[in-house]
Amino acid sequence: MPDELRRRLTELFRWVDPGPGSSHLVSDVSGWWRDPQVLAGLGPALVAPFRDARPTVVVAPAVTGLMLGPLAATALGVGFVPAHKPGDGRLPAGPLTWARSESDFRGRQVDLAVVDRRLGPDDRVLAVDDWVATGAQLRAIREICAARGATWLGASAVVRDCPPEVTRELRLHGLLDAARLHP
Repeated sequence: MPDELRRRLTELFRWVDPGPGSSHLVSDVSGWWRDPQVLAGLGPALVAPFRDARPTVVVAPAVTGLMLGPLAATALGVGFVPAHKPGDGRLPAGPLTWARSESDFRGRQVDLAVVDRRLGPDDRVLAVDDWVATGAQLRAIREICAARGATWLGASAVVRDCPPEVTRELRLHGLLDAARLHP
């Protein structure tokens, strides 16, 4: 990844205090979406470690994955498949393959679904997301891929904030380590 992109990602990131009653700061990545150079560089940087594996599709979870997924897919010249969450609005019509994540960093389990006709046995999947802390949602996506007969190649995230064993298990590449962003 170009050093300039790494520098801009770090500069544009903010920790926000959500106010009274909160026990922790909240990440604000909205500066990344506002910067045209960052947007232009994210897709190619996320897919670079997986290009030789020849992914046929990029899968990403709602919500920020819906921005990153198409950037990565475009950089590869392949299609994009969103992993929907029922709480994020209207689900697509037709048969869906579901998986429930294990507990994430907030202690919640998340249901994810992919439209069956969009993912199949000929697919080689690269998953992308903005921040990976536990790998829970990526594991659920990997489970959906297995149920659909697709091949899991690995995952790429803007920020890797998980233990090394999770990185190895998911074949996760991160553009930044979270330690670089902590105040």
